[in-house]
Formats: sequence, structure tokens, C-alpha cells
Amino acid sequence: MRYALLAASLLTALPATVPAYAQSPGIEQACVAVAKHFLLSPTLKTGVVQSFPELDPPGARLTYSTRQNPEPTDFNNEIDCEFSKAQAPFQLKRFCISNTCYSSDEQDGDRKRRFEEVKALMDRQK
Repeated sequence: MRYALLAASLLTALPATVPAYAQSPGIEQACVAVAKHFLLSPTLKTGVVQSFPELDPPGARLTYSTRQNPEPTDFNNEIDCEFSKAQAPFQLKRFCISNTCYSSDEQDGDRKRRFEEVKALMDRQK
């Protein structure tokens, strides 16, 4: 009985492992739009989504899959987005897919071009 009480007290003292809940749905949706534009994919299923409106620059990151009916193990792609502001219009500053980042001050011409294309599409949505 004493061990059962000890186990119960230890379990209640440990934090539950749950996904982080959204702090800024607007930033998260903007990041999903960035991913859709970049990947040329009308459908994008998201897994874990985290947003950080309080950071400088504000941003979001998420796991995603382009499959129609993804399994939980299919969410192995990740995108990180950074914006100029935490409120709409967010103004895209930078985004990274996997280990490759895209921004306006990118040295690589192709990456800079992809950023400008996605930014232009995001600006049209305003």
C-alpha cells in the first residue's frame, strides 16, 4: 500500500506529456500558407504546431504531410516561419524547410528567388 501511494504521488508530480497548444492561430495559419505556397500543394495536413508571438521575431513551426490520409508517422517534415509582426499583416521575414532557409538577404540567388515568390504570394492574400 505504501508503494502504491508513493507511485501515485510521483505520477501526479510529473508534468503530463501533451503537445503545446497554439498561442497564435493567425501566425500558425500564415506559416501553413507559406508551406502551401512553397510546396505548390493545395492540401497540407499539420501535425504538431507551435507558435511564438512573444518572441522577436514572432514565428511558428510545424510538422506537416502532403499525403491525403497521413499516418501519425508521416508528419516528419518541418517548416519554421519568422514574421515582422505578431498581428496581421504578418510580413514574412524568413522561412526554413528541413535544413534549408529562405530570406530576402539570402546569398544564394535561387533561395532568395523562392523567398521573394512566396512573399509575393503572401502579400497578395492581404
